[in-house]
Amino acid sequence: MLKMPFILFVVFTISIYGCKQNSSNDENSKQNTLQEVTENSLDKAPDFSLYTLDGTKIKLSDYKGKTVILDFWATWCPPCRKGIPDLVSIQDKFKDDLVIIGISLDQPATQKDLPPFIENYGINYPVVLGTMEVVTAYGNIQAIPTSFIIDKDGYIVNKHVGLIPKSQLVDEVSSLISGP
Repeated sequence: MLKMPFILFVVFTISIYGCKQNSSNDENSKQNTLQEVTENSLDKAPDFSLYTLDGTKIKLSDYKGKTVILDFWATWCPPCRKGIPDLVSIQDKFKDDLVIIGISLDQPATQKDLPPFIENYGINYPVVLGTMEVVTAYGNIQAIPTSFIIDKDGYIVNKHVGLIPKSQLVDEVSSLISGP
C-alpha cells in the first residue's frame, strides 16, 4: 500500500521538474547522471524485466548483441511526443541491429491513453510500463525524455536528458553498430 503513494509522489515530481529540455552538456544534467554511471562511461546497464501493455515480458539482457536505446517518456510530455517520430524512423533504419525500448512513466490514470497513443504515433518498438525500481536503477530519472544508449555488450555509452537531435542519435547508433 505504501508503494502507490511513493509512485504518485515520484510521478508528480517528474511532472513538475520533468519534461523540460536540458542539454546533456548542461551542468544540471551532469549532476543528474546515474549514481554508478558517469556520462560517456562504459558501465553495465542495469538489467530489468518490464511488461508491455499486452503482458509480454521484456528483459534488457535479452537484447545483448544489439545496440539499445532506452527512452524514458510519457504521453503528456511535449518534448517526448516531438521526439517519437525520430525514434520510429531510427528504428526503421537500423531494424536489424538496434532495439529501442520505450519506458512509459505514465501514471495509472493516463496508462489508458497508451494504446491509442502508440497507434497514432506509429510506434514500431516495444513500449513497457516503467517501475520505481527501474527509475531508481537508472539514477532516479529527473526529467523526460531521458535516453540511454547501450552498446552490444550491455554497457551504457551515453545518457541524454531532453530532446536529442535525430542526426546525433543516428551518428551515435551508426558508430556503435559499425564498431571501432
